[in-house]
Amino acid sequence: MMDWAVAFAVGMFTAFFMIVAFDLRQPRVSHARRDPFKNAISHRLSLGPYIVAVGGGTGLSTLLRGMKSFTRNITAVVAVTDEGGSSGRLRTEWGVLPPGDVRNCMVALAENDNDLKRVLDFRFDRGELAGHSLGNLLLLAVSELCGDFSLAVEQMNNFLAIRGRVLPVTTEAITLVGLTQDGKNVRGELEISQYGHALRGIWLEPEGARPLPEVLAAVDEADLILLGPGSLFTSVLPNLLLPDFAQKLRESLVPKVYICNLMTQPEETEGMDIISHLKWVAAALGCVPEYIVVNSEPIPGEMVENYRREGAVPLYMDRRQKEKIEAMGCRILELPMIQITDSKHLRHHSSKLAEMLFRLCRELDEA
Repeated sequence: MMDWAVAFAVGMFTAFFMIVAFDLRQPRVSHARRDPFKNAISHRLSLGPYIVAVGGGTGLSTLLRGMKSFTRNITAVVAVTDEGGSSGRLRTEWGVLPPGDVRNCMVALAENDNDLKRVLDFRFDRGELAGHSLGNLLLLAVSELCGDFSLAVEQMNNFLAIRGRVLPVTTEAITLVGLTQDGKNVRGELEISQYGHALRGIWLEPEGARPLPEVLAAVDEADLILLGPGSLFTSVLPNLLLPDFAQKLRESLVPKVYICNLMTQPEETEGMDIISHLKWVAAALGCVPEYIVVNSEPIPGEMVENYRREGAVPLYMDRRQKEKIEAMGCRILELPMIQITDSKHLRHHSSKLAEMLFRLCRELDEA
């Protein structure tokens, strides 16, 4: 636990940040009223399709960063099983749900995400706060003030004026549990990520956790439901393992799109192909998604080798997989969509991916 002096310092810094940020927002609002071009953009975004995006981690925030250019009617449904890093420490010490993935998605949907990201991603490197990001502490502070994590997230949605909203899939404390092929029980996201490739079953404990009513309501309004991208066992599946949420998605007549990762992940999905990913999603969902999006762009050989040394390989579609996936009743959407970051990591190209998904929305609407 933080002592009173550190807690006081964090509180003062948080209050200062909120006041400054609020003051900075005021002229932007008034300026928008005077700016016909900005008003036109806001109006266009308000008419965009209603999208529900389900996942967590870097994958979901990457997707949201592209989507916000096409619509502001976005609901990001975020997993709450993270146990690592700052989120894991806050979960253990304060009993709060892990804020990291929620924070990342909020930043991704913010109008000026670069400036906001620089502030909220600031990570302390000394003392008892070492390893914590400012954004996580801000969410913790608002949670303490509200007395409820979901209310805190809603307050942050409004405070940051994001294009859409971010919701935790549930506010109940849940833990991922799995059973390996050789009968070993593994608990928690960290162990699941190490044994994902060897799992034969995965579930949540305690059983019967309920999704937020707002999450279920968002599915009722959706024009398209997106699953992923993100870590299969620790970002996408945890949401689908809530029975009521999976049932809601299953009963929805809205097309569901699974966005496949670009690469396997060391240990978690090691040795798995695209079909294996899709089968796990279909098993948790209770039905096969109508669409799957896969990358068709060759990955530079140097990057392939770098990833291979870490135990990851590209996920490509071949004829055998294509025939099997189509036989499952799933339509394949192939897209060149890789982007290489400054840190030399592969990411989905958020703009290309979002453009393709909204083109799909238009085609479905016209049909």
